[in-house]
Parts: sequence; C-alpha cells; structure tokens
Amino acid sequence: MNIFPWYYSPARLAWRQLIHDQTKLMAAIAGVLFACVLVFMQLGFKDALIASAATAPKKLSGDLFLMHKQSEAMWRPVTFKRNELMRALGHSAVAEVSPLYLGLAAFKTIETNIKRTLMVYGFDPDAELFDVETIKNKRIELRLKNTIIFDEYSRPEFGPVRQLFEAGRTETEINDYKIQIIDFFRLGISFAADGNVVTSDLNFMRMFPARNPGDIDMGVIRLHPGASIEQTKADLDKQLNSFVNIFTFAELIEFETKYWTETAPIGFIFGFGTVMGLIVGLVIVYQILFTDIANHRHEFATLKAMGYKQSYFVRLVFATAFFLAVLGFIPGLILSIGLYHLAESQMFMPMPISFSKVMTVFLFILSMCFTAGLLAIRKLKDANPADMF
Repeated sequence: MNIFPWYYSPARLAWRQLIHDQTKLMAAIAGVLFACVLVFMQLGFKDALIASAATAPKKLSGDLFLMHKQSEAMWRPVTFKRNELMRALGHSAVAEVSPLYLGLAAFKTIETNIKRTLMVYGFDPDAELFDVETIKNKRIELRLKNTIIFDEYSRPEFGPVRQLFEAGRTETEINDYKIQIIDFFRLGISFAADGNVVTSDLNFMRMFPARNPGDIDMGVIRLHPGASIEQTKADLDKQLNSFVNIFTFAELIEFETKYWTETAPIGFIFGFGTVMGLIVGLVIVYQILFTDIANHRHEFATLKAMGYKQSYFVRLVFATAFFLAVLGFIPGLILSIGLYHLAESQMFMPMPISFSKVMTVFLFILSMCFTAGLLAIRKLKDANPADMF
C-alpha cells in the first residue's frame, strides 16, 4: 500500500518537470494565456453584438410585430403598405395597430457641424410604442413640428449633446432638416448605428421627404387583455398576405439576434476568431508537451524498465496539460477583465464577464490542453527501454 500517493503520483512528476525549466514554463503559460484572452475577447464581442441587436426590440411595446419577409433586420427594413397593417384590425383580438418608421440619417453635430449617421424612429406619439418613460412623458411635445428626443447613450462622436442642451443649444439638423432636441432617453448603440433619436411620424416624413407615409417599415399590434398571442398570430398568418412576417416579442428579438450572429459577416468573424485562438493555443501547448517528452525520453525509458506502466506516463502528460491550463487561465482571466472594461469604455456596449462565461472559457482551455496532450502522447512510444539500452 502506497502511503505517499502524491510523492509517487504522475502529477508530482509533471509539476516538477514544469517548474524545472522556468523559461519553457513561462512560454507555455504565455501561449495558454494568449489563447484564453483571445477566446474571452471574441466571446465578449459576440455577447455585445447580441445585446446591442436586442436593445431596440426590447424597448418596443407590443404583442405582435409585422415586417416584410425581405427585411434582414430592423436597420435594413423593406417597406410594405400600411393597409396591410390596418387589415389586422379586423381580428377580434386586436385592440390597436401602429406603424413604425425606421431610417438611417445624417445628424449634424452641434459643435463641429460634422455629419454622423444615426437611427431615426418615427411613430405616432399617442401610440406609445416605446416602453421608455421619457418618451411617454414627452408625447405632447413630440407632436410639435421639428422636435426629437436624443439617445444620450449614443457615441461621444456626436458631441456633448447633453451639456449643450443644458446650455440652451438645442437646434441642429438631420438630413439637412432643422430639428430641436427636447429631451433625452436611454437606448444604446448597436453595430448598425452609433446613435438613435425618436420623433413623430410627421417629423420623420419631413426628415425623409422621399418616403411615402403609406409605406411602413414595421407594424406593431397590441391585443386585448387575455387574448391568445399564438392563436391570434396563427389567424393573422392566414388572413394577411404571404409577404409579411408576423413575430411575437420573443421571435422578434430572436430574429434580430440571428441576423447578426448568422447572416452578418461580423458574427462569423467573432466565431472564427474564437476557433483560431484555441488552435493557436493548442499548437503552442502541443509543442511544449512534445518537446518535454522528447527531452525526457531516456528518463521515461528508465522508469519503464523499473516497472512503471504506460498508463502512468499518459496520466503524467495529462497532468502537465491540466497544470498549464490552470496556470494560463488565471492570469488570462485577470487580463481579460481589464480588457473588458477598456472595451466597454471605448465601444459603449456592455461586455459583462458572467460565471457561466468564465466556466465556458475554462472548459475550452482545458479541452485545448488535453487535446494537445492527447496528440503529444504518441511521442511516448519513443521511450522504449529496449531501444535505449
């Protein structure tokens, strides 16, 4: 019976081998750390992408939403006739319908007069399409000509709009049309637009004179209390024309998210970057383990001659891989937290590090190191006592 399991364990030998050559150990840790940070950042960017895609849909107040089937996302809509939305009023469960106009426009910064693109949301203020208190409270003022509410979570490239507003400078232009800022709301930017404003449907048409009021980008449907959303959706799907998509609230968010993660190239880029980070880390760890086995093959052959079985050396390699995963992950996590805060301050998008994300990345890194160990095990065949002596 072995009373000193740690002393004779392959994990102890693996640890001693690692710390024996500190230069090689630091190189291995740096490789794992690099892979860890790269995976963390790619997942963080992807989470920011998904969160920003759902920002606007989550603020909408409605039960069902109509969009043209050719619309790729809210920022790239295809218009359809307003009459199609009005037809939904024929259903007994429908309480009211409201059109929503969407468009990217050039906002002239107040201080520099530089034009920057933002998203404009136009709607009937009385409809209260946005579940935002500021917008609800300012619905009377929004009916006035040339008035908008500016998103104070827009990027700073639009200038210190809040400070200028408090100083009395509230007038500027959107699409070369003079407007006045009457208040601020909080929505947040996305990968499609660096800023947002809301205005009335009439003001929207003044900013986009080429648009036809009868062509809408989205229809918002509210049902009577207690009405079945799924049943109403099924009924309207049969009633309305086939070129219209009908979404529930959850389906609209999924639709927006799916566009950015699966259709837009940027979603693929983040996923590809994650895979490449793991591959780079795998190659580095494999080279470290392979070289370590090659440098100690004579010692391993001696141990085999003494009676140590092949399984002992397999566990030794995997123990080494585990130590490298842990030693690289811890500083990688700390560095990633700092980089997340830096990215948030520059991107103005949330990039939280959740416990589930930490565990996911750790499992990725652990799998990467174990895969490298599995590939390096083949070199153990060279440690044959019959060939060494």
